[in-house]
Amino acid sequence: MKRILASCLTLLGVAALCIAADAPGFKVTKKYAVPGDGTFDYIVFDASMNRLYVSHGTEVNVLEADSGKLLGTVQDTPGVHGIAIVPRLHRGFTSNGGNSTVTVFDTNNFETIAKIPVSKDPDFIFYDPQTGRVFVCHGDAAKITAINPEQAAVAGEIDLGGGAEAAVVDTKGGGFVNLEKESSVVSFDPQNLSVKQRWPIAGCKTPTGLAIDAANSRLFIGCRSKVLAVMDLTNGKVIATLPIGDKVDAVAFDSDNQLIFASNGDGTVSVVRQDTPDKYEAVGAISTQPSAKTMAFDPKTKRLFLSASEMETVPSTDGQRARTKRKAGTFTVLVVERQ
Repeated sequence: MKRILASCLTLLGVAALCIAADAPGFKVTKKYAVPGDGTFDYIVFDASMNRLYVSHGTEVNVLEADSGKLLGTVQDTPGVHGIAIVPRLHRGFTSNGGNSTVTVFDTNNFETIAKIPVSKDPDFIFYDPQTGRVFVCHGDAAKITAINPEQAAVAGEIDLGGGAEAAVVDTKGGGFVNLEKESSVVSFDPQNLSVKQRWPIAGCKTPTGLAIDAANSRLFIGCRSKVLAVMDLTNGKVIATLPIGDKVDAVAFDSDNQLIFASNGDGTVSVVRQDTPDKYEAVGAISTQPSAKTMAFDPKTKRLFLSASEMETVPSTDGQRARTKRKAGTFTVLVVERQ
C-alpha cells in the first residue's frame, strides 16, 4: 500500500509539474528559416513597420514579422550584436563588435548611410525617443556611447566603471544599465550623460537581460545565476528573486497581462507573473529550442520572437574536448504565441 501511495504521489507530482510548465499557455507556432550560417545575437521587433531585424554574423536580416518573408539585408556589419530603429528618420543603427563601429542604414532600402567609429566592444544598442538619441552599451570599454541620429555622430560618452550589458530608460528622464561582472545596476542621466547611482543586485550574479515596468518603478533583471531579480528603480532595493532557466540573455515585460518573460539558452522561456508591484510568482516555462536565448516582444499581438539554430557535437581531437557548434543551414526565428 505504501508503494502504491508513493507511486500515486509521484504521478501527482509529475502532473503538477506538467501543469506548471503549461500554465502560461504559450507555444512555438511558426519557424522562419533564415539563410546563412553566421553567428547571431540580438533580434529586434520594429512596431512602426511590423518588421524583425535579426543580427546574423556580418549582416542583419530584415523579415516581415507576420510571414517571415526576407525583405532585405543590411550588409557589412562585422560581428553585429544589436539593432536600433529610429522610425521618424527611417534610419537604423547596428552595433558592430568586429570593428568597433556603428552602421547607420536607411530602413527603406537597407543601404548604408554612414559608419561611426566608437569605443571597443559595442554590444546592446537602443533608441530613446525622449532624448532623441541612440545609446550603445560597451562591454570591454565599460561605457555607454550616445549618438545623435540626425548627424550620425557621437554626442558623448558615460564612463561606467564596468562592462555594460542591457539598458533601459524610464519615462522620467532616467536610464538604467546592468554591469555584468560587477552584478550591479548603474542609474544614469541620458540627457546630461552622467552616472547618478550604483546599486548591487542582491541575490544575482552575472546580470544580462533587462526590462522595465516604468509605471510601477520596477526593473526586471535576468541573471545567469538562474534567477530573475526585481528591483525598485527608485532606490536599488531588490524586492524579489524568482527561479528561471539557464543562460538567460533577454527579458521582456507585458504590461497589459503583467507577465515577465526571460529567454534562456537552455531552450526555455521562463514566465513570471506580477501579482502586485511587490509580489511575483513563477508560473512555468515555454519550451523553445536550445540556443534560443535572445528575444523580441511585440506589445500589440503579444508574440515573442527568438533567434535559434540547431546545435551539433564536434568530437574531441588532438587532445581538445568535444564541443558544440551551430549546425549549418538551421538558423531560424521562432514565433511564440499564446493559445
